[in-house]
Amino acid sequence: MKDKGITEDRLVLLKGVSGAFRPGVLTALMGVSGAGKTTLMDVLAGRKTGGYIEGDINISGYPKNQETFARIAGYCEQNDIHSPHVTVYESLVYSAWLRLSPDVDSEARQMFVEQVMELVELTSLRGALVGLPGVNGLSTEQRKRLTIAVELVANPSIIFMDEPTSGLDARAAAIVMRAVRNTVDTGRTVVCTIHQPSIDIFEAFDEVNCSKDKEIV
Repeated sequence: MKDKGITEDRLVLLKGVSGAFRPGVLTALMGVSGAGKTTLMDVLAGRKTGGYIEGDINISGYPKNQETFARIAGYCEQNDIHSPHVTVYESLVYSAWLRLSPDVDSEARQMFVEQVMELVELTSLRGALVGLPGVNGLSTEQRKRLTIAVELVANPSIIFMDEPTSGLDARAAAIVMRAVRNTVDTGRTVVCTIHQPSIDIFEAFDEVNCSKDKEIV
């Protein structure tokens, strides 16, 4: 088709984006639906495999290598997908055995699991069955914290969270944000997309990047 003079028309999802995320700083990506928040986060996390990505992504001043980056980054989906037939503790142990390096011994894995449960305040629920959403087991807010914990047991330095307070009432959202803040206070870099936050949730963030029409404004 190019030989016949038909030009390629690319759909632009992001343009003119620049910024930086720092360790120990909780950053929000805000914007209306379709503004490109999740797209930007997916590009940074290396989850976009199709299309064209132009520009530079640097980690600590060095060009990003996706294979290396994947080992130090975690991603919390908006939808909490967990096996309903295992306990909170078993979910975390399973993730730790899958995600941690083979060089990490059993004792260290166990230590990571215990530390993470305490960090996101799930210790009291360690023996609770995850269950099915809206049917039995954990509440929506508890499942959100479990999603964060499943990523944390891999000991990532950078964590991306896609709308961690989506679908929660004010009280439940505050509990989840406390877990997020605890994560940031360990020195990790945490980036969250957020949509229509309450004033309390908004004030929990250290920095805010607003997107509009596929650009950071």
